[in-house]
Amino acid sequence: MHPAADIARREKAAAKYRPKKVKLLLLGEAPPCDTARYVYFEDVPKHDWLYIYVCKGLFGETPVATLRAEKPAFLTRMHDRGVYLIDLASGGMKDPTPKKLLPLVPDAVTRAKALKPEAMILIKSQIYDVAFQPLRDAGLNAIDARIPFPASGQQPAFLREFRRALDEAGWNFEG
Repeated sequence: MHPAADIARREKAAAKYRPKKVKLLLLGEAPPCDTARYVYFEDVPKHDWLYIYVCKGLFGETPVATLRAEKPAFLTRMHDRGVYLIDLASGGMKDPTPKKLLPLVPDAVTRAKALKPEAMILIKSQIYDVAFQPLRDAGLNAIDARIPFPASGQQPAFLREFRRALDEAGWNFEG
């Protein structure tokens, strides 16, 4: 696919699950370079780490990655609870560095402000490093938590820090 077509496909998938009122906005780095994978794609056969661990953190349940019929139900639960994820970059990035990410921050701040979230959680340590203060300076309730991406052995640290951030955001696990 062409990069513009990939972005359009992702935007369409995400729009299906965008809540009318965003209570909790998650800010990630970038969609996977593998254009078959994306949090909001309903049919991701493997390596869907962010989706799996966000659901585990939000709901205390681990979706079965190979049970594709289950993903729309979890994405609907996220939607119904007002949870939405956007990325700093609109397309996949090879070797993202702070120098490459910094120019993307103003647009991410604008997009986040337009969604009017009650709270924000930044996912991936370097996203925190480049975007936390600009988001706070823009008046957004970005939670002060430096959370690693849930892959490469970082899953326990992700869950621990993500749940701490959810607590700080006032996340209600019962609702």
